[in-house]
Amino acid sequence: MYRFGRWLVALCLAGMTALPVLAKQTYEFSIQAKSADEALTEFARQADTTLLFSYELAQQVNANALTGSFTLQEGLQALLKGTELAVQVDARGMLTVKHIDDIARAATPITKHQPDADDENTFALERIAIVGSRNAPRTVVSSAVPLDILTEDTFKAQAGADLLGMLASAVPSLNVNDQPINDATSLVRPANLRGMASDHTLLLLNGKRRHRSAVITFLGGGLSDGAQGPDISVLPASAMKQVEVLRDGAAAQYGSDAIAGVINFVLKEADEGGSVALKTGQYGAGDGELVQVQANIGMPMTANGFANLSAEYREQKPTSRSVQRDDAQALMDAGNTQVANPAQIWGSLAVDYDWKLAANLGYDISPKHQLYAFANAAKRQTGGGFYYRHPHLRSGVFSQPQGEGLQLLVADLDGLNSGIECPTIPITLANVLDQADYQRIADNSTPVGANCFAFNEWFAGGFTPRFGGTIEDASLFAGIEGQLSSQWQYDVSFGAGYSHIAYELLGTVNPSLGPASPLNFSPGAVAQVERTFNADIAGPVAAGLPEPVYLGVGVEWRRETYHQRAGEPLSWQAGPYAFNPATGTSQGFSIGSNGFPGYQPQSAGHWSRHNWALYADAESQLHTNLEAGLAVRLEHYSDFGSTFDGKLSGRWQLSDTYALRGSVSTGFKAPTVGQSNVVNVTTAYSAQGLQDQATLPPTHPISQQLGASALRPERSVNISLGAVAMWSEQFYLTLDYFNIKLKNRISTTSAIALTASDIARLERQGVNGVAEYAAAKYFTNDFDTHTQGLDVVLNYSFLSGPITHEITAAYNWTHTEVDRVTLYPAKTSQGQPAFAPNLTAARINMLENNLPAHRATVTLKQYWETFSVFWRAGYYGSYYEDHLDAAAGLDIDGKPMFTLDLELSWLWTEQLTLALGAKNIFDTSPQLNPYRGEVGAQYPATAPGGINGGFYYGEVRYTF
Repeated sequence: MYRFGRWLVALCLAGMTALPVLAKQTYEFSIQAKSADEALTEFARQADTTLLFSYELAQQVNANALTGSFTLQEGLQALLKGTELAVQVDARGMLTVKHIDDIARAATPITKHQPDADDENTFALERIAIVGSRNAPRTVVSSAVPLDILTEDTFKAQAGADLLGMLASAVPSLNVNDQPINDATSLVRPANLRGMASDHTLLLLNGKRRHRSAVITFLGGGLSDGAQGPDISVLPASAMKQVEVLRDGAAAQYGSDAIAGVINFVLKEADEGGSVALKTGQYGAGDGELVQVQANIGMPMTANGFANLSAEYREQKPTSRSVQRDDAQALMDAGNTQVANPAQIWGSLAVDYDWKLAANLGYDISPKHQLYAFANAAKRQTGGGFYYRHPHLRSGVFSQPQGEGLQLLVADLDGLNSGIECPTIPITLANVLDQADYQRIADNSTPVGANCFAFNEWFAGGFTPRFGGTIEDASLFAGIEGQLSSQWQYDVSFGAGYSHIAYELLGTVNPSLGPASPLNFSPGAVAQVERTFNADIAGPVAAGLPEPVYLGVGVEWRRETYHQRAGEPLSWQAGPYAFNPATGTSQGFSIGSNGFPGYQPQSAGHWSRHNWALYADAESQLHTNLEAGLAVRLEHYSDFGSTFDGKLSGRWQLSDTYALRGSVSTGFKAPTVGQSNVVNVTTAYSAQGLQDQATLPPTHPISQQLGASALRPERSVNISLGAVAMWSEQFYLTLDYFNIKLKNRISTTSAIALTASDIARLERQGVNGVAEYAAAKYFTNDFDTHTQGLDVVLNYSFLSGPITHEITAAYNWTHTEVDRVTLYPAKTSQGQPAFAPNLTAARINMLENNLPAHRATVTLKQYWETFSVFWRAGYYGSYYEDHLDAAAGLDIDGKPMFTLDLELSWLWTEQLTLALGAKNIFDTSPQLNPYRGEVGAQYPATAPGGINGGFYYGEVRYTF
């Protein structure tokens, strides 16, 4: 808490001392007289700002020349003086260029829907994004690469409680599964863009690189196994002005991880006004109750800047989509009345509290130079269930093998071969509680009962641990930007990001401690710290082409550190009932907090690396209808060396309506510091049932014995080909094909069982604790994949009488094939040497088919007077699930699923909006899990449409 407090102090100080820029700031402009669409785009580029304007309307108007120092509003007024266009500034400071007649009509009192300038409802206005180019800003249709721009209103009309879920609903190529029981993956859900792992997508905040989460997805549902991606859920949706999703490889522009694409979150910049919203709701099953409060305010700070601040708070109860397990039901049928029903919960985790803060700040220190800063802070406590521990079957806690049967584990409290001897109790009945030999030790009034202890005395019906943690996240960036001579701009910044997760395990035991074991544990913590320095310069260079070449060059330095902190001693210590060093005997009880043994001191530590990069971008009009871009990046890492990547993009305007676009790029993803060093033990399901599996770095002696080698960067080749059809501002289509070849993908191996000879050999090498692992996994460059797909987006807006309609249809097809798997030394069933993959066939099937190949959404927004209706139909195609990731023949071929979302809003007054809505209004559920009796999961856990069913909510929003 002390560490996190220091971050909060830093953020608060930043809020009091730094401020952003809007209309008061002046810029140096040099724009020749040209058509207004070109002039406005150049204006936005030179001011590095977001500007809304009608592309079709601006093409019909000639703008004036503009030279000199102006504020944004003054510059636009001079640029458009004497034309049919004029500039409008809304209450939040957003600049919009409209026809003068439209501005006059917009000044009438609010009796009908009046879309403001920062609203997607104004369908004739095009938004500009900075992602994908260091030079000229782009719209969705003018960009040379696939781009989505999601506005603030996209997130308002959604039932999702966090930004991650909202994005997944709006972007078909982005998939987010529920993670009911998946270790730390349940705390930070991975997001998969274009069929790639969660750490193949780079996150930016205000154009600056976001840090990774401290969570490594040891159980990532196959596709994201071993990934260490960013955490989108810590960002407040109320702070977002817009979100830009670049669906294209961009490692040559932004560095490691930008293989599937880049998501840039742009914070609000308004210096006045704001909003407060209260949302509450629950699922149709009567659980998952939500209370959420969001607030945003813009404030002027002196005459030269502003501060825009946002805050969110959320609480949400857990859900349960569970049935009773077959083994637990058998216990109940045998007369055990202590078994919980259901014994194991499958559903969304409880959120005890979740608060998020964000600030966007800046200050104009001179007409040409500005200071800026932005920050976020978040803290969330959440938790859910683990696998059920059967009071007969859980080895190391309740029983141990005896011949072909099981023997109850009984702790001899006064020591083996001394004092009172404890009886041997084979489990012979369907309910061991009914056995006379068990009842003898359970009677603590007798000498034998007082000396002999079994955990069945505490947990007569077995137990299910609860796993959770406290997630803390913070970042702070500050910098200076401005203009040099000859229209060149610069940007210098430094930032730091911090992610920390402290795990907790409740309702379990360290079996080796016997009756001295506590029930709650703190098994340790992990943290990721990143520091980044950037210096960029960009401007036009005359090259004898129709337009200048816009050149951007820069340098970047980063340092990242991964921390693994030891758990409390009782979470990892070996008690006297595992091994007694005084007598050299073991009573067979397992070591460590059951479900998640604490991190031991020898596996704790911190590891760092640094890297620097040089990069350059160039873009220009090669011909009136042909533009091209080139990007190169040289990067050096202290732990594995250098990499060089490039990207070539182009756009050919075939006519006023049609255009072609495409890109070719190479990319890479560096192995993370965490992947190279982390040690983790978790209880996972296998073909043999519950199993303690260790995930190890490739340098660990166990990994080395199993065939591990040092990690290398992943390498990719991305190809994108697309077409754009813009029949009008209200009707346009984008179609983009993508092809990604990715070599040396970093993942964890499938679990490899440790044989008795493996354990003996490692113990001879002095490796401690190896006998506690039934199986091990390690990080490796394990396979190559080929992913291809198609994205289609159609936008159509029209009027029907007094009703405004806006339709957006989006479709994604993604297909992945595993081209190559690494072969490791192995032996055949006859003992002959051989080479074989450690990836199971089920794991490969998960990589290729766990995400739906086809996904589509159709969104309709309708506005009439003071009412608006939001509809969204969703389609999730068929998928495959290796249930429980066990490779145990529990294969599920999931069926397609349709959902429908609906929200009705009423603008009661100019400032107060009331809304009622439903996500999945018909409460559609996935198909029933054919193996639901195995561990109690009613539905397939990775069903792409979610397992919780319909969510129904109400919202009150006050805008000022």
